[in-house]
Amino acid sequence: MWYIVLISIIVILIFILCGMYFYVKKILNYIDRMIESAINNTFSESLFTENSLSRLEMKMYKYLSAGNTSLKQINTEKDRIKTLIADISHQTKTSISNIMLYSQLLGEQTDLNDSTKTLVWQIENQTEKLYFLIQSLLKTSRLENGIIKVNPKKNSVNKLIESIDYKNFAYKKGIKLIIENISEIDAIFDFKWTLEALTNIVDNALKYTPLGGIVKIGVKEYEMFVCIYVSDSGIGISENEISKIFTRFYRSQNVSDIQGVGIGLYLSREILSKEGGYIKVSSKINKGSTFSVFLPKE
Repeated sequence: MWYIVLISIIVILIFILCGMYFYVKKILNYIDRMIESAINNTFSESLFTENSLSRLEMKMYKYLSAGNTSLKQINTEKDRIKTLIADISHQTKTSISNIMLYSQLLGEQTDLNDSTKTLVWQIENQTEKLYFLIQSLLKTSRLENGIIKVNPKKNSVNKLIESIDYKNFAYKKGIKLIIENISEIDAIFDFKWTLEALTNIVDNALKYTPLGGIVKIGVKEYEMFVCIYVSDSGIGISENEISKIFTRFYRSQNVSDIQGVGIGLYLSREILSKEGGYIKVSSKINKGSTFSVFLPKE
């Protein structure tokens, strides 16, 4: 008799466990559908009772509503930034162009004394510096806010290097610019923006290399990356400053007498980072620096 009771208890327990299993499975499937609809931005409340699932739906709805509100605010703010950047770009470009034009016209006057000519030259020089600074800030801001997006695709590394136009500048400064023999190599990068990044690096190498120095540009191929290196025999960078040179507006006290605004390397790293690349630096004081740009091969 007792075994019949035992069997009955076991059967009841099996039914209870099966019921609990299917109930839990049903809840998990329901929660899975809720999360899936939340990911697809199609979530809406469907239960209007006082049970636990209904309360969970309500909390999920409130959370997603708050997230959507924040996202709308971010998009609205981004649109305002886009408008502001466009306004700044238009207004400053016109004003600076006019200042440069008037200063050039003034410099062409034949009755100017040497002191006045020097002042006119200073105006032109500072105006060009201001124009470069504003354009760099606008580019950086556009990249950071997603207004300008890089479009990495397979491009020729050789063509990229050939597009760097600094031979005349190097010749005038008395620096030997060597582009080492490069076999035909492709990598994944945005041609226009990577050229901007690489040009900034080469510009720095020429700027901080003294008369009679050497700047080399070459390529090394690795399994996953293509490395473009820019090596110079310039003044070098101290070890404690290497981590700082990519921050915005940073300029070493050792180069305070050389024209620059300290934003080129920051912009270069932003560009390379957005297209899946990176940059490394090795340097020794008074012996030169090597900037290595790594671009993905796939």
